[in-house]
Amino acid sequence: MGATASGEHHRFSWPEFSELPRKTVLADFHCVTKFSLMGNEWTGIPPSVLLDLAPPAPGVKHVLIWAEYGYSANIRINDFMAPDTLFAMELDGKTLSPERGYPLRIVVPHLYAWKSVKWVRGVEYMIDDRRGFWEERGYHNIADPWKEQRYSYQEEPGDGPP
Repeated sequence: MGATASGEHHRFSWPEFSELPRKTVLADFHCVTKFSLMGNEWTGIPPSVLLDLAPPAPGVKHVLIWAEYGYSANIRINDFMAPDTLFAMELDGKTLSPERGYPLRIVVPHLYAWKSVKWVRGVEYMIDDRRGFWEERGYHNIADPWKEQRYSYQEEPGDGPP
């Protein structure tokens, strides 16, 4: 888990993780290709549960969400801690399908969907920002759909790592 307060790595088996407290959020889903899916009901584990069980070290400003097939996304810690961010296991009352990220995807509704990584396998706390899979390939480091932050050439100073 990267820069934890204890300096230790924390691991959860799937049975342990799936027994953590869940919540449901109603949230929209915005794709970089200019479509949105409105009013999705996501159920899963809020990041606050992980933050309580494995607190970050002082100075952590970002997380990197690791997934299958080499995918990852960097997210600012405040976006990770947002009330609607969720490690989703269900969509609209049904277990996620493989195409939607089964068994687990992070959902960050206020950012473009590439930040909502499918097939999550790990979380790394980071003191310094580092680009994830799509950000290394030219997508915007922050990904705010209301500011249409799609591509890295749109970044302002301070939007991403040097």
